Amino acid sequence: MKILNFSIIKLTLCLIIGILIGYFFDVPIMHLSYVLGFLTLIFTAIYIISRKQFIKTIEFGAITFIMMVCIGMLTVNFHDQKNHSTHYTNFISIEKDSIVKITFRIRDVLKPSFYDHKYIVDILNVDDTIVSGKSILNVKKDSLNKPFSVDEIFITKTDFKKVFPLLNPGQFNYKLYLEKQYIYHQLFLTNKEAFKVNTTQKTVFGIANKVREHLNLKLNPYSFNPDVLAIINAILLGQRQNLSEDVYSNYANAGAIHILAISGLHIGIILLFLKTFFKPIERLKHGLYIKTILIVLILWCFAIIAGLSASVTRAVTMFSIVAIGMHLKRPTNIYNTLAISMFVLLLFKPLFLFDVGFQLSYLAVFGIVSLDPYLYKLWIPKNKLIKTYWHTLTVTISAQLGIIPISIYYFHQFPGLFFVSNLLIIPVLGFILGLGILVIILAVLNALPAILVDTFTLLIDLMNATVAWISQQETFLFKNIPFSFLFVIASYIFIISSVRYCIKRSYKRLLWLLISIIMGQSVLIYTRLQSPKNQFVIFHKNRNSLLGTVHGKNLSITQPIDSITENENRIITDYFVKNHLKKLQKDSISQVYLIGNKTLLVIDSLGVYHAKTFKPNYILLRNSPKINLSRLIETLNPEMIIADGSNYKTYVERWKKTCLKTKIPFHQTSEKGAFIINY
Repeated sequence: MKILNFSIIKLTLCLIIGILIGYFFDVPIMHLSYVLGFLTLIFTAIYIISRKQFIKTIEFGAITFIMMVCIGMLTVNFHDQKNHSTHYTNFISIEKDSIVKITFRIRDVLKPSFYDHKYIVDILNVDDTIVSGKSILNVKKDSLNKPFSVDEIFITKTDFKKVFPLLNPGQFNYKLYLEKQYIYHQLFLTNKEAFKVNTTQKTVFGIANKVREHLNLKLNPYSFNPDVLAIINAILLGQRQNLSEDVYSNYANAGAIHILAISGLHIGIILLFLKTFFKPIERLKHGLYIKTILIVLILWCFAIIAGLSASVTRAVTMFSIVAIGMHLKRPTNIYNTLAISMFVLLLFKPLFLFDVGFQLSYLAVFGIVSLDPYLYKLWIPKNKLIKTYWHTLTVTISAQLGIIPISIYYFHQFPGLFFVSNLLIIPVLGFILGLGILVIILAVLNALPAILVDTFTLLIDLMNATVAWISQQETFLFKNIPFSFLFVIASYIFIISSVRYCIKRSYKRLLWLLISIIMGQSVLIYTRLQSPKNQFVIFHKNRNSLLGTVHGKNLSITQPIDSITENENRIITDYFVKNHLKKLQKDSISQVYLIGNKTLLVIDSLGVYHAKTFKPNYILLRNSPKINLSRLIETLNPEMIIADGSNYKTYVERWKKTCLKTKIPFHQTSEKGAFIINY
C-alpha cells in the first residue's frame, strides 16, 4: 500500500505495536531500558556507516522500527502511575480496609448519578506522606451544600474502596475503563466528612473550570432554557455533564452524537474562522509566523478550556500541524498529518489508544480522506447548493464506513438515518458555532441583545427537534447487534478490499475481496460454535434475584413476580447480545432447577427446604433467609453455596465465614460476579 511508504506512518504503527505489547505483557522497565540503550548504540553505529556510504540499509530500517516498538513499550510502563514510587497504592492496605487521613484535590467534575455527585480527584497526601495518583470520589447529594469545584482541596478520614469489577457477562467493564485512565480505587463520602482546606493553588484544569463557570455565569441571566445551555456547553466548552438523558439518547439514535462532542469537525470550522479573522496580520513583517503562532495558541487555549479530552486533544494536535504547514507555505500530506498527531499524542498519552473517542475520531478522518475524493467524483453537480449537500453526503458516508465496525462493536446499534441528520445539521453547524461564539463574547461584554438570544435559542431548539424526530423513526434504528472483535477485523478487511477493488479492478484485488468474504464467513461459523449451547446463569443484581437458562439460541429468564427494572433489562440485553441469542422468554423463580445431571435448590426468605427429598449439588440463598447454615450444610452436604445480590451484606458475611469453617466453596455474586454453569 502506498500509504505505508511514508516513514512517519511506519514509525507510528511500530509505536502502536509497542504500546499494545507493553499494555498486555508485563515487561520490567529496567529490562526495556537496557534493550533500548543497546539498540541505540547499534542504531548510531549503523547510521554513521550508512551516512558515509550514502546508502540506505535494511539493518538501519529494522533497528529503527524495533527501537520504536521498544519506545512504545517503555512509554506504557513509564506512564503507568502505579510504577511510580510515590503512588498512593504503595502506602495503603486495601485488604484490611484501613482508614487513613487523605488529602485530595478535585481534578474534574463528572456526570452525577441518581444518589451521588461524582469527581475525579488527585490524591495529595495519605496521612502525612506526600503521594500521587488519581481516584474516583462519590459524595452523597445534599441539598444544603453545593457541589465541589475543580481545584478545591479537602481532607477526610476514610478508606479506599476497590472499583467494582465486571459482575455480569457482556456488561461494560467500568473497572477496566478506569484503569486505562490510571484510576484504581474510589472514595465514598458525605459533605460532613470532607473538610475544605483554604488554598490559593491553581492548576490548568482549575483555571479552565473558572473560565467555564464565568462564561456560564454571564449566560445565566438570559432566557436560555436548560437544553440550550447544555448544548452551548457541549459544542463550545466541551462539557456534556448537563445534557439530559433524552437529548443525549436522541443524538445517539440519530447518528449525530459527534455533533455534541468537540472533534475535528468543530476544530476545523474554528480554524477556518481564525484564518479569516487574522488574515490582515499577513501584511506585517513576519506576519505569517505571527498569525500561525496566534492560531495555534488560541486552538490550545480552547482545548484546555474544553477539558483536554481525547477527541479535543487529537483534533487540536492535528489541526495545529495543518495550520503550521498551511501558513508556512509548506505542503503537507494528510496521512502524514494524521500520523504525526497520533504519534505525538500516544507518546504523551499511550492509553489514548484504547479510548473509544480517539479510535472513532481517527477512523472517521481516515475514512473521509481515503474515500471521499472517490465518492465525490461520482457526480459533480453544477448548482452550488446541491454541490454542498452532495459533498456533505459523501463525507458522511465516508466517515461512517470508517467507523461502522468499531461503532457497532462498542454500542451494538446502527442508526440507519445517520445521513439525514448529518445532511440537515452539518451544512449549518458552522453558522451555529459562529453564532454561539458571538453569543458568548457579547454575553461576557454584557451586550447580548434579546433578538440574538431568541434567534440562537430557536436554532438550537430546531436542531434538537429535528434530531428527536429522526431518532423516533425506530424502524431505521438497528439495536442489539451482536458484534465481536473478530467481526471488527473481518469487517475492516472486507471494507478495504471492496473499496480497493471498486477503485481499480484487478485479479489480485478481486482475490483479496474473496478472501475477506471467506474470513467473514469463518468468523461467523467460529462465533456460533463458541456461543454457549446449554448454560445456567445466576446474575448479580442488587436487591433482587435474576436467573437465566440458555438452550441453543433461546434464553429463559426467571425473576420475581414483580415487574422487571430497567437495570435488569440492561443486564439481560447485554448477555443476550454477547452470546448471539435469538429468542427471549420470562418466567417466575422456581424452588428447584435441574441443570444437566445436577440440581440447584433455591432457598428464599421463608427459609423452607425439605431435607429428606433430595441432596442438591448447589444451593442458592436469596432474599436473606433466616437459616442455620451449618445445620443446612450438615443435612444436605451440597457442593457449593451461592449467595446472590438480593441478600443483606451482614447475612452474606456470616454465611461466608460458615462456609470457610466447614470447607464448603462459597460464591458471592457481589464479589465474584455471576455464577455460570455449562452443561
